[in-house]
Amino acid sequence: IATTIVLNNVGDASGGIDVANDKIAIVDASASNATKKDTISAFMTDIAGSGITATSGVLSNDVVGKQVMWIPAAAMYPSTTNGCSELTQVELGSNQPELKVLDFADGADDYAQFSIAMPSYWNEGTVTFKSFWTVTGTNTGTVQFALEGLAKTSDDPIGGTAFSGEAVHTALAHSGTSNDIMVSAESGACTIAGSPAAGDLCFFRITRVTGTDSQSGAARLIGIQLFYTVADVHEA
Repeated sequence: IATTIVLNNVGDASGGIDVANDKIAIVDASASNATKKDTISAFMTDIAGSGITATSGVLSNDVVGKQVMWIPAAAMYPSTTNGCSELTQVELGSNQPELKVLDFADGADDYAQFSIAMPSYWNEGTVTFKSFWTVTGTNTGTVQFALEGLAKTSDDPIGGTAFSGEAVHTALAHSGTSNDIMVSAESGACTIAGSPAAGDLCFFRITRVTGTDSQSGAARLIGIQLFYTVADVHEA
């Protein structure tokens, strides 16, 4: 049995497709190959699979968008000027998780640094962060960290350029229980200095903002989550 679909008055619909209301013809194999029609928007929703989202008839790759990477304190180093403590290993108890931390003292803004070769599919836009920290003690004062960034491309001089302005997260109060892990809210946007380009080496500086936090003890930084946005799904 042959099935024929007749299209009358066929024209060019480019630029004028109404995905919510315009329809396409299909042959439904589950209904004895009956000819049916469906809106373009519904058809896109039907064919969207794992990692693909259909929104109003537009397919998008879920990987494109906001991403996160973990930067442990062990990957950071104290700044030579006004640096935080050297990396310290903390044993909380026999056969329990041990911490690698950087201690940021109260009373002065101490700094640590780290660098990341950003992926080529980074959109070169702003980044944000969350800090993971603890306090050995019971003081419930708040802790606030700030992040600055600077991008460098091949053949750029590494020195001679200042970091960006600070991006801070809201000051977070410690629980009052010694060695509780504390996770901050996501910070404001950090606009990285140096005219970032795909694949740049980005230097970051993190500091405890003691002028606006109230924790009397050392804030022990465990690491940060760094949030960035990708414009593609693979390396160039």
